[in-house]
Amino acid sequence: MTPRPRRSFHLSWVSLLAVFFACLALVPLGFVIWATFATGFETATTLILRPRVAGLLMNTVLLIVLTVPACVVLGVALAWLTERTDMPGARLFSWLSVAPLAVPAFVHSYAWIGVWPGLNGLAAGVPISIVAYFPFLYLPVAAALRLLDPGLEDQAASLGLTPRAVFFRVVLPQLRLAILGGALLIALHLLSEYGLFAMIRFDTFTTAIIDQFQSTYNGVAANMLAVVLVLCCLVFLGLDYAIRGRQRYARLGSGVARRTSITPLGPMRYPALLLPIATVAFSLGIPALTLGHWLLAGGADIWRLDAIGLALWQTLRICLIGGLATTAAAIPIAWLSVRRPCAKNRLIEGCYYLASAMPGVVVALALVTITVKVATLYQTLATIVFAYVILFLPRALVSLRASIAQVPKELEQAAESLGRSPARAVLATTVRLAAPGAAAGLALSSLGIMNELTATQMLAPNGTRTLAIAFWALTGEIDYAGAAPYALLMVVFSLPLTWLLYQQSKKIAGR
Repeated sequence: MTPRPRRSFHLSWVSLLAVFFACLALVPLGFVIWATFATGFETATTLILRPRVAGLLMNTVLLIVLTVPACVVLGVALAWLTERTDMPGARLFSWLSVAPLAVPAFVHSYAWIGVWPGLNGLAAGVPISIVAYFPFLYLPVAAALRLLDPGLEDQAASLGLTPRAVFFRVVLPQLRLAILGGALLIALHLLSEYGLFAMIRFDTFTTAIIDQFQSTYNGVAANMLAVVLVLCCLVFLGLDYAIRGRQRYARLGSGVARRTSITPLGPMRYPALLLPIATVAFSLGIPALTLGHWLLAGGADIWRLDAIGLALWQTLRICLIGGLATTAAAIPIAWLSVRRPCAKNRLIEGCYYLASAMPGVVVALALVTITVKVATLYQTLATIVFAYVILFLPRALVSLRASIAQVPKELEQAAESLGRSPARAVLATTVRLAAPGAAAGLALSSLGIMNELTATQMLAPNGTRTLAIAFWALTGEIDYAGAAPYALLMVVFSLPLTWLLYQQSKKIAGR
């Protein structure tokens, strides 16, 4: 009769942890609400409605309106060519379409400026954003294409529809969720990106907030810019929810779906290579060309091993600590969402995703204000790790949830029947078998931390000089040759993590 109360106590303990981390994750949103009321309606209205904010909003709208549709067209076209056609080298180009994620966005700007020194403004921001962020749309669309049942396409073709009509009337509507998810992710990245746009002198809300913070430490003005930035994020989240609707996309019926069929391109088989080759040339070729140029131009003098070694050590250390903390924070809600799905747990999980949608500069600004005024934790390791947990927790959560779902809950019950406590039963079965998912979550979180610049700049302890911070400091001094080794190391260490992300996407799709 004892297992039942022990199970209840165990569940309440896990739930308390999940609620605790959800409350911590919502700290930035609470800060934005507090800052609005603390400023006062009249002052807040004056700061929000000034011409400067209107100009930043116009830049943001133009950037997203021009970039996101282009990423949709490019991502869908590449996904279809690599997953559903007989284009030569499709498997290779499938990996090369994901590889640009290993190049930090601000390194893309650095590379393009190296080729075109006068590149700046919106005309630079749009193409660089496209090549930096299109993989976020390519990945979900490619995974969705692998899962589509070709029987629907066969039926449409038997009704006399041309291949073009089949794609637009049958295939494309089934990709709606994947396209919307990728487009939302790209839009949120564009709102939060700093380094890419600062380097090409294109003003956005994020660059304006950091300039305000670094130049005059004008808390009120920066806070109100953060309020507008968060409102933009909430607008995109609301639009995504409204557009998704309640339509069903799952296949119904007996039997199993057949493997997707390959579409022969005929005489267009080799001309179709122009699109992936051009994409790889712009997204990977230009960074490789610029890095090679500056590494050769700088020679052996730019390899200051003491400084580079220190930056590499600090980067790996903070990535490991941040990744472990993020993965640990994701365990309670990942377990609850799989083992005890209910409205309350879905609400807690939604808090995590809402918090991660907050731009890094807003998270950093909130923690700066709180740690300076409320606690003596400003510029400590605990504060920067806290920021990483808020920003990258969904990456660990998705991987953990998928792995836990693969472990039958009957194993936990069997372990309990042998006399183990609920906690020990979970540790001995689910936690052990879900370890690969935890490792994937750790790797994906570490990838985000390695390339994160905004929060690290504002919150890292004095003396911290990660690869990203060192690279940014040297480019600020126009020492592009000296910055090249740091950029190279970021790419080299990010490539294995990007490969893991690519493999995970294929496993989810059953290939």
